[in-house]
Amino acid sequence: MSEPVISIRNLVKCYGKIRALDGFDLDIPSGPVGLLGPNGSGKTTLLKLLLGLLVPTEGEATVLGFRPTQRRDRLSVRTVVGYMPEGDCILPGMSAIELVSTLARITGLRTEDAMTRAHEVLDYVQLDEERYRPTDGYSTGMKQRLKLAQALAHDPQLLLLDEPTNGLDPKGRRQMLDLVEDLGRTQGKNILLCSHLLQDVERTCDHVVVLNEGGVVEQGKVSELTAAKGALLLVEVEGESARFIEQLQAAGLQTSEGTEGGLRIQWPDADPDADRVFELAQQAGVAITQLRQQRSSLEDVFLRAVGVVPHATSDTDASPSHGDSDDLLGKQP
Repeated sequence: MSEPVISIRNLVKCYGKIRALDGFDLDIPSGPVGLLGPNGSGKTTLLKLLLGLLVPTEGEATVLGFRPTQRRDRLSVRTVVGYMPEGDCILPGMSAIELVSTLARITGLRTEDAMTRAHEVLDYVQLDEERYRPTDGYSTGMKQRLKLAQALAHDPQLLLLDEPTNGLDPKGRRQMLDLVEDLGRTQGKNILLCSHLLQDVERTCDHVVVLNEGGVVEQGKVSELTAAKGALLLVEVEGESARFIEQLQAAGLQTSEGTEGGLRIQWPDADPDADRVFELAQQAGVAITQLRQQRSSLEDVFLRAVGVVPHATSDTDASPSHGDSDDLLGKQP
């Protein structure tokens, strides 16, 4: 196991009587990690504490071995961390090349190196043809890519990205996610991605941390958290379903209503026995017309973590084109 990129011990941040962070411990591993949570959960406060922009009320955090509460370490944090804020960090009247090279010099690069890196990162975020234009006239998508460029200018070991797809149209969102995914999974950058869009995290991150009311309520590998603890089968039948439900429940299986004419069957392990379901249907005198397995999603994980029970039924769940389910009808004996 490699050392955690960020270590947090009993971290508390109070604003008057409000505890924005409520004294939790957390180790964030290397690689791309998503930071999720509802509004007011403490995500932005945590990022600012990691950068040394805020002082904790209690506890301590270390970032790549540096403590942001110590002035010497705080300056070192700025050289190894790249920060893309949610709000604009555009200096009026500057071109992109001027802005990025200036911020690169602030992190400690020499003038020549800062200019070289500015050109490189602007090429990378596809602003090469716009680098000499005043940034005041940039579109939202261009500004977001410019913010990413300035965060990358000093080639940091860790990127803190706060809502990088905020305000983007579908094309701009795809461009940004392609860049974040390339940085984390191809270039091996350590990333802490703060987002309210679960699909963005599921696409770009290997680990996830969920905050709620100032505390950590879930964390782990995305692949493990979204793996079904048991399996959910979506079934449609022809015939009277009441007898079928009785057979299922007598066999120890939990059921709930799906869409009209459909059922949900909770299987106790991750490898459901479709043949058994067909046997029970035959005993009940009904014919199964559709049987699919629905996989867990990061949205389900998030809702459970923050204390919201995922909706039991939806029209899309029963649709044959549902993207998160596997058709098991072929297993019919």
